[in-house]
Amino acid sequence: MKSLTNYLDLSRQLAVIRERVRETDRSSAALAISSAIVALLVISPMLWLLLRATEVEPSRAYSLIVSGRTAWVTVNSIVLMALVTLFSIVLGVPLAVLTTRTDLPYPRFWTVVAALPLVIPSYIGAIAFVGMFGSGGEVDTLFGTTLPAIDGLSGAIFIITLYTYPYVFLTARAALLSMDSSIVDAARTLNAGPLEAFRRVTFPQIRPGIAAGALLAGLYAISDFGTPAFMGANVFTSRIYWETTGFGREYAALLALQLVAIVAIVLVIEAGIGRDEDATGGGGSGSTVRLGHWKWPAMGFVSLLGALTLVVPVAIFTRWLLYSEGDRIPAYEFQWEFAYNSVHLALIAALVACAFALPVAYYSGRSNSIVSRILERATYVGFAVPGVVIGLALVFMGNRLLPSLYRQGIWLLIFAYVVRFLPQVVGTVRSSVLQVDDKTIEAARTLNAGPLEAFRRVTLPLIMPGVIAGGVLVFLTTMKELPVTLMLRPIGMETLVSIIWNAQDAIAYRYAAIPSLLLIFISGLSMLILLRQEGNDVG
Repeated sequence: MKSLTNYLDLSRQLAVIRERVRETDRSSAALAISSAIVALLVISPMLWLLLRATEVEPSRAYSLIVSGRTAWVTVNSIVLMALVTLFSIVLGVPLAVLTTRTDLPYPRFWTVVAALPLVIPSYIGAIAFVGMFGSGGEVDTLFGTTLPAIDGLSGAIFIITLYTYPYVFLTARAALLSMDSSIVDAARTLNAGPLEAFRRVTFPQIRPGIAAGALLAGLYAISDFGTPAFMGANVFTSRIYWETTGFGREYAALLALQLVAIVAIVLVIEAGIGRDEDATGGGGSGSTVRLGHWKWPAMGFVSLLGALTLVVPVAIFTRWLLYSEGDRIPAYEFQWEFAYNSVHLALIAALVACAFALPVAYYSGRSNSIVSRILERATYVGFAVPGVVIGLALVFMGNRLLPSLYRQGIWLLIFAYVVRFLPQVVGTVRSSVLQVDDKTIEAARTLNAGPLEAFRRVTLPLIMPGVIAGGVLVFLTTMKELPVTLMLRPIGMETLVSIIWNAQDAIAYRYAAIPSLLLIFISGLSMLILLRQEGNDVG
């Protein structure tokens, strides 16, 4: 009789285990299907762009691609990317060395100053410098043509470099902090001077970090829309926008595919960065280089960069706000409705992005399968592709499938924001999911809680900080997104970025002052959130 009882108990336990396995399989299948739907939605704009490009007659497509105008746009874009990358290295690497390997006073303060340009969108700096120092700007009006104007391709290179060199600075600084500095001391004991020790020992160690930051800077440069557009530089992003708003959408589609191809090449190169046999870890403190009297020029150098990238734009916008005169343009005068529209759109985009990200991030965090990794990576397509390309793809998609929604509603614009910034939530939520202890979930399952109930009552509260952080990042970056907003916003709806664009287009820069200052403040909040996520440790 006792054996029969034990057998029945064992049978019941096996039945419970089988049921849990079936529930787990069903929940995994549901997560996989949900993640696949999200991934398909994210890549759908690019599929539509490819479809639209293939509808162009081959002979016409060939003539457009090999035309002199296309060659000029391609050369300008590559020159922009190459020179921004080079100058970012020239600025970023010395700054990284100064703040980690020398006795520069208050190194943490100067680290923050050097990283501050990431706070401001480059197009905000562009409109400030163009309005003040560009052709027809205030300085040009006062002093004539005696001073070189900051505009065109050279101006775009200058401005984008100012706001992208921190990528190189931060990655090179991280590499310097993590390398084994005892080998540098060993080189110094062999009578190698500071420059020779850097060239022969330090540089090979930090080369992967420098290259990673340089590629990020180059990718940003070739993807940036606002700065080249404000500067009048004829590159891929600005040309695609002007062709889209005119009558050259076929040409815009072909240009967009060429731009995507260049971005893909950059990303492939970036994927190989960091695999360097010369690089070693350690992070030893080592000795520092004494600057002596050079510490004053060094601090002046960092101060100058901080002034150019933050103080000068803020001062210019403040001057326009307080002292500029001219004919009133009532349509451009600041209204709180503009800020409300920006906040309203960004809030909806953040909520939708969180809803889209949850199944993808949870499935990726709980599963090590190839399918989960592919689906997660598919959601990063919108973040890798320039915003002007996403906007163009959804213009095609909206005109073909949802013409009324494209012209009147906000949902196509919201979808574009989600496609663009979904990885920000996926990344933070996935990190939170990976930190959840499996034993906690198993404990909930032993109390007869199903997969959904265990997720709702146990997992969701634990990962909610990651969900909130990702949603806030989406909210803040959506507020600053320029090309997608311009291309997809409903007729008659103005936001902070659209008013900045309109004021620049009408050369009425004073009307861009309040929206720009608000966006600088918003960008500062973005930096604070990122710093908090990294434990308040810049670099």
